[in-house]
Amino acid sequence: MPVPDPSGRPVALVTGGGTGIGLGIARALAAEGLDLVLVSRSAAHLEAGRTALAESGARVEVVPADVRDPAQVDRAVERTRTAFGRLDVVINNAAGNFLAPAESISPNGWAAVVRIVLDGTFHVSRAAFPLLRSAPAPAIVNVVASYAWMAGPGTAHSAAAKAGVLALTRTLAVEWARYGIRVNAVAPGPVRTAGTDERLWRSEAIVEQVRAGIPMGRFGTVREVADAVVFLAGPRATYITGQVLAVDGGQWLGRGVLDRLDAIAPVGPGSADRSASGGDDSAGADPGGRPSGSRAMSATISSRVGPGRLPTAAETSSITTGSPSAGTTNPCRTVAGK
Repeated sequence: MPVPDPSGRPVALVTGGGTGIGLGIARALAAEGLDLVLVSRSAAHLEAGRTALAESGARVEVVPADVRDPAQVDRAVERTRTAFGRLDVVINNAAGNFLAPAESISPNGWAAVVRIVLDGTFHVSRAAFPLLRSAPAPAIVNVVASYAWMAGPGTAHSAAAKAGVLALTRTLAVEWARYGIRVNAVAPGPVRTAGTDERLWRSEAIVEQVRAGIPMGRFGTVREVADAVVFLAGPRATYITGQVLAVDGGQWLGRGVLDRLDAIAPVGPGSADRSASGGDDSAGADPGGRPSGSRAMSATISSRVGPGRLPTAAETSSITTGSPSAGTTNPCRTVAGK
């Protein structure tokens, strides 16, 4: 049995590591000084990945294996042990997905996605455990999606599978903490790759619809997802385990509980001047010229406690509930009504 060299390079096994986000993660790990084992069902994808990483400085082993098959996974981990004698990081990135309403997903379609995503994550993690527990700073990072804790209309199979992976992430984080193995997850938002364009973003209309729902107003990049994975797998996150990091530009937050930004004047150069000079600000006044919304509340607070002073908790409570405080006759009085 090869004996790990404590001064040698750490090793990461990346499933689905030959293309797309998986390849981006592998490239980022190589830049951090890790050697790599890429696992995929597709020999063509593996060779493409090996070629892409040829100048990364990493030693790259490629292993054709189907993560749905425990025996093939065991062989991939054994290949890792034989080649490197160690395993420090596991990235469970292999996935399958397609858009379909739940009622039209066949049993085979359901099983194909769930077995790759959920079963595959378990098989790889279980097989890697003996090598990981011997590593000096072992880590697992599972790639999920925000619909693992929300809803994924059109992706019921993937949403259910990734929800299972998220539960597995947290459970293994607790179970394997005693061995020093950290287990976390990254939830990428929309990212455009050749694979996602083919399976998910099949038209510019879909792309625009998705983009419009992201508070930051754009799709993410493979590099942004990879950077998050490297962080969770690396020495800057040694006290982080059982967590999921959303890398989605705020997409899972949507527009918030009350989407009223369109009714609030943006803060920017000149905003204070317009307010102070009584300039036109339809978002801050009702048809009668009285302040409304957040401006009305600000004016109410100013009139009740005086300019230049923050209200106390009691004063704030009386203002927001409409209960008059001592010495006042009109709890809704504003600056305009002074």
